[in-house]
Amino acid sequence: MQTENPTAIMPHVIDETLSVGEDMSMEGTDLDIGREIHRFVTAGFKPRFGGYKQTFRTDPLWSRLCGLGSELWLDTGSIEDARKFWTQEFSALTTNNTLLNKEVQTGRYDSLITEADRMLTAAGEVSEEKRTLETAFILNAWHGLRLVEKFDAYVSVEEHTALAHDLEGAVNYAKRFHAICPQRFIIKVPFTPAGLLATRKISAEGIPVNHTLGFSARQNYVIARIGKPAYVNVFLGRLNSFVVDNDLGDGAYIGEKATLASQTAVKKLRRQNLSPSRQIGASFRAGSQVRDLVGIDVMTMPPKIAGQFRDLGLAADQISDKTTADYKPGVNPDVDIDAIRLNTLWDIDDVLISCVDALEKENLDSFTPDDLVDFFSEYRCGDVMVRWNNSQIQTSTQEGKIPRLDNWRDALADKSIGLDSLMNLAGLSSFAVDQKAMDDRVCQVLANR
Repeated sequence: MQTENPTAIMPHVIDETLSVGEDMSMEGTDLDIGREIHRFVTAGFKPRFGGYKQTFRTDPLWSRLCGLGSELWLDTGSIEDARKFWTQEFSALTTNNTLLNKEVQTGRYDSLITEADRMLTAAGEVSEEKRTLETAFILNAWHGLRLVEKFDAYVSVEEHTALAHDLEGAVNYAKRFHAICPQRFIIKVPFTPAGLLATRKISAEGIPVNHTLGFSARQNYVIARIGKPAYVNVFLGRLNSFVVDNDLGDGAYIGEKATLASQTAVKKLRRQNLSPSRQIGASFRAGSQVRDLVGIDVMTMPPKIAGQFRDLGLAADQISDKTTADYKPGVNPDVDIDAIRLNTLWDIDDVLISCVDALEKENLDSFTPDDLVDFFSEYRCGDVMVRWNNSQIQTSTQEGKIPRLDNWRDALADKSIGLDSLMNLAGLSSFAVDQKAMDDRVCQVLANR
């Protein structure tokens, strides 16, 4: 039986009359500008909701994956790349700061950037910081609508990285994204203290959230119970790369083991009616990983990986459910797994469960991000929700997507951080770099007009 479609499992409010003007958190000039942006972005949008799917071909291989419980997404913002693999079995496309930046850097949105800037200028006085956020919002929403038009897909759209630590801003922009296309947009919010609290507020209003930048079962246990988003993630390929890049082993099955552990945890929470969250396997790096994770709730795979999976030459009857597989991590025998805290990727201990039990009894609507960090620290879970200092953030930014173990050995050894929380910091830092590159491209286009 084919997996459920997103609207069947998400508390997804569909209201075609919804507009940004109904967001009472905006007022005065901001409200006027928000309305103008809404009109600007949706002008000419001509979707065919539910009337387009049958025009695409079907594929028995992808159908087999769906029949075993995996919803299929393509991890790309490129219309050209998506066309090569899109079939009736795929339901969503997911973009992020990195993927959108690639599209913007091609120059294809230069005219849109110029038009958007004129509109913002005419709409009212806008600070440079606000202009940057609004332009990024326009580009994300505009690009997302084009994907909806071409594929009738659900599309994950991502907030500007500057909102990762801005609770109120994250909530407001999520509402505005949802209002642009409530029928198809899923809002990506990153795992940070502010992001988790924002996800809780957004999800409570029936807006589907793809809570991104998760790297472990325990992170997703916290996210699913506290934030209750439609989706949680494990960026599995980056976990394998961490082991390889730091000469700890061949990295085989590190991310796969973490993903399956997280899948087990969130599925149990669904059965207990404690969360609606579904597990996404993200950051695939090889076609074999698709084969090895069949049965997880959602796979979002880059087109290149979809091609590699097909090139394995598997027949449909050779594909089976792997959600109960017990993969052995590809780590060298001399590596001290406890010292690098590899276990934080797949273990959920009683201390963390007790922490979340206690947290659920609090008035979380009154919590600030700092309150949340303090709470985890008080319950001896400060390595899950870390208060990073400026030096650590700078180091992570310089490293890129994959941390250098030598820079973090002491913090891992004294258990002030987990490997999962370190990977989360690296992911957010790398997205911020790509976001800045996109923002810089916008400035360049406007300077040269």
